[in-house]
Amino acid sequence: MGRRQSALEALVGGMAGRFSFEPAALDGLCVVTRQRRGDARGFLSRLFEPEALREAGWPGPIAQINETATALKGTVRGMHFQRPPFAEAKLVSCTRGRIFDVALDLRAGSPTFLRWHGVELSDENGRSLLIPPGFAHGFQALSDDVRMIYLHSAPYTPEAEGGCDACDPAFGIEWPLAVENRSDRDRNFAPIDAGFEGLRP
Repeated sequence: MGRRQSALEALVGGMAGRFSFEPAALDGLCVVTRQRRGDARGFLSRLFEPEALREAGWPGPIAQINETATALKGTVRGMHFQRPPFAEAKLVSCTRGRIFDVALDLRAGSPTFLRWHGVELSDENGRSLLIPPGFAHGFQALSDDVRMIYLHSAPYTPEAEGGCDACDPAFGIEWPLAVENRSDRDRNFAPIDAGFEGLRP
């Protein structure tokens, strides 16, 4: 875990700018809650603040910001990752509707190798999931008309793209709803075999 994890633990239960932080069950994974400032007219919440999020594990500048829309409840997207040396951290936020967001540890030598963790993100709870490099990511829509914002620490690199089957029994991800509306690409990711050694930096 080292110095970065110790710094994160020091922030738990406290505030850093407009965020609070909670370490998740997998080493390096962090749930970030955005603190809202508002009144009867509405609210403002900050999506990114470099110094605060660096303490929680964000590795550097933002290389890309992407928005996605998912129309139907039950849809599963993922599990996606980029291979080193193009591995990326992601800060995933749900700005409309509700999702079950999942990170899967693919880091070679990690104490939580091939384990997954899921957390509900929604426009109401103001949570984001900060996912370190070396993890695969996916989600299930828990409502119709979902919107999400992704912050990426590295640009999309097609030749480095990889994925895992979200329904692979080797992981045993417990999706809250029946899995529906997967893309052909996501359904056809090869299962993990016993020879898979993980992603190395």
